[in-house]
Amino acid sequence: MMDLSDTASRMALMRLRQDALRPVVTQNLTEERECPEHGKYIAQGEHKANISRTIWARCPVCREADEQAVKAEADRTAAAAKAASIERALKLANIPKRFTGRTFDTFVAGDAKQATALTTCRAYAEDFSDALRSGGSLVLSGAPGTGKSHLAASVMLQVMAGGCTVQYMTCMDMIRAIRGTWRKDSERTEDDVLRELGETLDLLVIDEVGVQYGTEGEQTVVFDVLDRRYRQMRPTILISNANREQFRAYVGDRVYDRLREVAKWVPFDWDSFRPQARAAARGEA
Repeated sequence: MMDLSDTASRMALMRLRQDALRPVVTQNLTEERECPEHGKYIAQGEHKANISRTIWARCPVCREADEQAVKAEADRTAAAAKAASIERALKLANIPKRFTGRTFDTFVAGDAKQATALTTCRAYAEDFSDALRSGGSLVLSGAPGTGKSHLAASVMLQVMAGGCTVQYMTCMDMIRAIRGTWRKDSERTEDDVLRELGETLDLLVIDEVGVQYGTEGEQTVVFDVLDRRYRQMRPTILISNANREQFRAYVGDRVYDRLREVAKWVPFDWDSFRPQARAAARGEA
């Protein structure tokens, strides 16, 4: 089936190109002419020496309509390309499906502490260019169900919309990704993964920091990634259920010392939203 709007835009573009392909002008003329659609208008004419005739400009209203049609088609194409780009970025970002629709506007701040967390994360996303220059990072700390992942996803979506590369992973996923390169049949080397996670990504979001055992081997992996990001001034968001002391014990003094320099600690010290969400889902007051 023929797309009439697409055909019309191509015809409009062709007419505009014909208007632009004009031979050498020898004489400028004016004449009152009549457009079948828009009525009388004063036409500008150009007499061409090499073809011995006068080329008259079309109705200005028709020409403007053609220009608008071409622009509208270009806008539709650009919007479709941007949507496809965001869709590809979402897949690469690995944001959990549950959080792909979470935005700053859907986060309900019920008190001053929640409003502060929302304001901090929104400002970080809006000023992400500053974080890219300085390596500014965030640590979102609080009990499960307090909205940490919601606000982290909101940051990721806004940063991706600005054209930056983002990836979400749990701390255990990150450790497995490094350890997976140790297999003989691995197609990637440890340095490949460390370079991607530690240097290439504009924003790396690491969830569930501290739920692992905190062994020396795990701390070494965490240090390798975060130290590279620190040295390359790459922003990072870490999400943890641990308090400061527990968090420091897990990541180790070297990582904690670097984070104190570049990261803002954002506390989520309120009760879980999940019981309220379950009650709302059941239709309870």
